[in-house]
Amino acid sequence: MTTTTPNTVQVRKSGRFLFRASVVLLCAWVLVPIYFLMINTLSSPETVSSFPKPFFPEFDLGSLTFFANFAGMLNALKNSVIVATFTMIMAIAFGAPAGYALSRFEFRGKETFRVLILLTRAFPLPLLALPLAVLFIRTGLDDTLFGLALVHTTLAIPFAVLITFSLFSGIPIELEEAAWTLGCTRFTAFTKVVLPLIAPGIAASAIFAFVISWNEVFAAAVLTIENRTLTAFLLQSLDTSPLHLKFAGGFILVVPALVFIFAVRKYLFAMWGIANR
Repeated sequence: MTTTTPNTVQVRKSGRFLFRASVVLLCAWVLVPIYFLMINTLSSPETVSSFPKPFFPEFDLGSLTFFANFAGMLNALKNSVIVATFTMIMAIAFGAPAGYALSRFEFRGKETFRVLILLTRAFPLPLLALPLAVLFIRTGLDDTLFGLALVHTTLAIPFAVLITFSLFSGIPIELEEAAWTLGCTRFTAFTKVVLPLIAPGIAASAIFAFVISWNEVFAAAVLTIENRTLTAFLLQSLDTSPLHLKFAGGFILVVPALVFIFAVRKYLFAMWGIANR
């Protein structure tokens, strides 16, 4: 029978205190800037430029109204929505079949292939900027929303593959085998048995691809001129735009990403299939 000494109890209490303090510090590191961004967005333009700053928002929509009426801003916002929607559709269209194949078929180097899929996101995009620009100019895809959506799709596919792989791994293959014995083909078994079970997860993966495209700025700034997305437009006008417009633009960019990431948080933890095994 083991006994707990006072020193052991003190060490455990100190460990719990350090853990809780670290969690509070990390949450403050993330939430405090977002809170002050919200305050400056929901305050009048005069208050944004004044000092000291208020701790509570005035709920004045002057900054957001100025943002909506700024020349070219709504068109850039529309371009962001279109590109992100294309990216979401294409990432799922290509990533979901790959995730299904990884979960249902065994082949040599499967685990290595999964790691390599994720490592593609570690490859620096600036190194590809010049070759991509030349290729897009030659193919006529430069300064087009579809061309930019293709680039964003390549960024989103690795996560779409790994997330859908985790989802498919959580569905027992015996369900499909039972459908096969009842006369279903592999495709009909997938559409009638597997797909309804993972539809919420597929939707979450699609939303995650949407967020990746929504927040991407480098490719949008390099590959577009007239058809800029919101991130590229804000980057272009960052030096000349007034302060309250910058806060309103940042708020419009941050809020959808936060909402979507919160919606798919449990699927991110299950990316490697940990939650399903």
